[in-house]
Amino acid sequence: MINGKTILITGGTGSFGNKFTEVVLKKFKPKKLIIFSRDEYKQHEMGKKFSDDKYPIRYFLGDVRDQGRLNRAFEGVDYVVHAAALKQVPALEYNPMEAVKTNILGADNIVEAAIDQGIKKVVVLSTDKACNPVNLYGATKLAAEKVFVAANAYGGGRVKFSVVRYGNVMGSRGSVIPFFLSLKHQGAKEFPITDERMTRFWITLKQSAELVLTALNFGMGGECFIPIIPSMRVVDLARAIDPRAKFKIIGIRPGEKLHESLISEEEGYNTRIFKDTYVILPQFFDNERVLRFYEKCPVVEQNFLYRSDKNKQWMDVQDLRKVIARDDSLR
Repeated sequence: MINGKTILITGGTGSFGNKFTEVVLKKFKPKKLIIFSRDEYKQHEMGKKFSDDKYPIRYFLGDVRDQGRLNRAFEGVDYVVHAAALKQVPALEYNPMEAVKTNILGADNIVEAAIDQGIKKVVVLSTDKACNPVNLYGATKLAAEKVFVAANAYGGGRVKFSVVRYGNVMGSRGSVIPFFLSLKHQGAKEFPITDERMTRFWITLKQSAELVLTALNFGMGGECFIPIIPSMRVVDLARAIDPRAKFKIIGIRPGEKLHESLISEEEGYNTRIFKDTYVILPQFFDNERVLRFYEKCPVVEQNFLYRSDKNKQWMDVQDLRKVIARDDSLR
């Protein structure tokens, strides 16, 4: 579906956008790839790697808060991947309306522009923090998910809106792995650990890009795709990076969970297994076409809960070391 199509990525200069661009240009032959973001410096830097004279790529300055700019950028676009968001938890707690303007109102602007311009499919990136949120970031991303799912109904079915939700991304900006690596390179003897019991889901940037491609290829509109990925204990992560380091327990920070969830027990009632993903089917509007597409997919077991400490798949110290050795961005 990617070959010969025009794809736009909001927030396209971020970690995900760079990896998604790399994967798409390597595996497919799109007509055009549009990088939409508000930071001209990051576009300049990304242009050194993906120049518009070598690749079918265009850089478009704009903000998702500006619906008029989105309408202009969406002209002639087939697919939109919405990755733009404000994500830094403490900053958003201190500046709540900025989070609302970008993460919720910006999501609504995407919907309106997509319907007005006749986009075929839109995939929005969400986070495990949207599942039973305890901080403003998670709450705004949950609201954004609801905006996109509902858009399938009031958009008259002309545009298919789907969601992907995943956990911590290895090597992304702000990830704990580069932070621990920097401490190791600085000769630090202690790693700050919030809680020795803490667990998290882990996904690579490449896996996140492939999940979005799955949603673009198969999304019927209204569903939420969630990868089947491993969990890891944060203390094992620290040991994988430096087995000699000691831990300094600093306590769970405000707005942080001991364990993260990707599917709540309530969402489990509407969850099926599709290829190597879970799919939460929409509940609040009738769409027989979506239900028919997934009717042969296995239903998860009763009282299903997808939480990082209850996961069936785990990464140990050796597993993570292998991942770091294979991925240049993690060294």
